[in-house]
Amino acid sequence: MESAAWTPAALLKLAGDYWSVCALHAGVKLDVFTLLAAGPATPADLSRVLGTDSRGLAMLLNSLAALGLVTKSGDSYAATHFAAEYLAKTSPAYLGHIVMHHHHLVAGWARLDEAVSSGGPVRDKVSFADDAETRESFEMGMFNLAMQIAPLIVSRIDLSGRRRFLDLGGGPGTYAIHFCRHNPGLTAVVYDLPTTRPFAERTIARFGLADRIAFADGDYITGGIEGRFDVAWLSHILHSEGPAGCAVLLEKAVAALEPGGLVMVQEFILDDSGDGPLFPALFSLNMLLGTPSGQAYCQRELVDMLTAAGVRDVHRLPVELPNGAGIISGTVR
Repeated sequence: MESAAWTPAALLKLAGDYWSVCALHAGVKLDVFTLLAAGPATPADLSRVLGTDSRGLAMLLNSLAALGLVTKSGDSYAATHFAAEYLAKTSPAYLGHIVMHHHHLVAGWARLDEAVSSGGPVRDKVSFADDAETRESFEMGMFNLAMQIAPLIVSRIDLSGRRRFLDLGGGPGTYAIHFCRHNPGLTAVVYDLPTTRPFAERTIARFGLADRIAFADGDYITGGIEGRFDVAWLSHILHSEGPAGCAVLLEKAVAALEPGGLVMVQEFILDDSGDGPLFPALFSLNMLLGTPSGQAYCQRELVDMLTAAGVRDVHRLPVELPNGAGIISGTVR
């Protein structure tokens, strides 16, 4: 990977960039953007509603104004058009869930040195979190991300003639929803942990697809997959497992497919050298922090895993996605 042209100023900016991140997180957690999207308000007005200190809130609002997420006129503040669209809970495009998911990861990232030293996680898997707020931000954060990416994907993948779609580890079912909307003859099953069911069923109902998309409880490592399918979609689940867990997961997905079935794996894919792109490399550290053996994988490793599971004609789809994401696809014999 080509080295960046570092300067002392760039280094110090990177070292303190988390200040801006924390200001954003605080604004979302306190829900100031929803209130400001409804109309201008002063810190005193907002503090009475939120139960916060007016002086501290004014400092936060000034910082959010400096970031360009709110505007200031005299003593009043208002949400920008962008913030009203993406950071107000009243907007259908709200991205606050994924922002809060990142917020809940901060404490673990602050202990990265411990994880590197021990080679093991310093926090529990977020998908198994007991805390309802943490679990909701994770599940609906995945919905936020998939809503941005799924429309780019479904129009580029030909599923004509295929009828049964397995969204393995599908969380709230966002990809199943988009694939079904794009392919009227398709039905789907979202397979994930029982704690995911309320999020999936609520999201599926929101899109009016309860008659075509079902939810099935299970642990894809320890449990079995019922039913037969001609498409299996595995989006961002291999990275939670080490190579042995990936082998089990892929074996079960392949076993659930009819002959000629299509399997597609979406992941943040490292270069074969392992030192880039940046996001997959950092994401691998995120897996170190929160899983016993998870990591990001390079394209060669993913191709080898799929081939070992009995998938043929394995190749990367020519779909350009953000953050180093890619889709590796093939068919079963």
